[in-house]
Amino acid sequence: MTQLVNNDFADVMLNRHSVRKFDPSVKISRDELQEIIAQATTAPSACNLQSWHFVVIDTPEAKAQLKKAALKFNYPQIDTSSAIIFVAGDTQSHKVYRDVWTKVYEAGKIDKAKLDSIFNTFLPMYENATPEFLKLDATIDSSMVAMQLLLAVRAHGYEANAWSGYDFKTIIPTLGLDEQRFVPIMAISIGKPATDEKILKTDRYDAKTLTEFL
Repeated sequence: MTQLVNNDFADVMLNRHSVRKFDPSVKISRDELQEIIAQATTAPSACNLQSWHFVVIDTPEAKAQLKKAALKFNYPQIDTSSAIIFVAGDTQSHKVYRDVWTKVYEAGKIDKAKLDSIFNTFLPMYENATPEFLKLDATIDSSMVAMQLLLAVRAHGYEANAWSGYDFKTIIPTLGLDEQRFVPIMAISIGKPATDEKILKTDRYDAKTLTEFL
């Protein structure tokens, strides 16, 4: 595992800001990108379905392909970033549910009664779910992992920008994914800020105005 450059949680979370212009000379190895993704996937998910999928765009050819579905104002961060990680929701993650939980059982983390309970409770719910339910479920899961991905990126010493400025109807097939299975969540551009990048440090609404206690 790569030693985290920034292990200060308060700094990682509270000083995160979106970067739209990166240093194009900075390269991030695929091994490190894979490690960042693996760390992000420790995020929670409904029934441990882990309904997410990642497409890494880190070559000129892949960036050109992505731009076919991206809105033009996002071209600079596509062109200059070290990589873009696109997060898609997987509406068919329940189809490997038995394999995932069987491995948990075989590892001795749960007993047979718990395994049977999972298979007889959660699995039928997803096997009989509507497409709308599965899409929403995958969207929630993938949003969780995307936020954790943003924090993992900063812990590795990089900056990022999460964006959804693309054609929602064409982005999934543009990336070579099955549009009957995957739903678009967001793209995350990653890299080191350009030296002339002026990062906009926005304020947040007063949390008290957004909160109700029951």
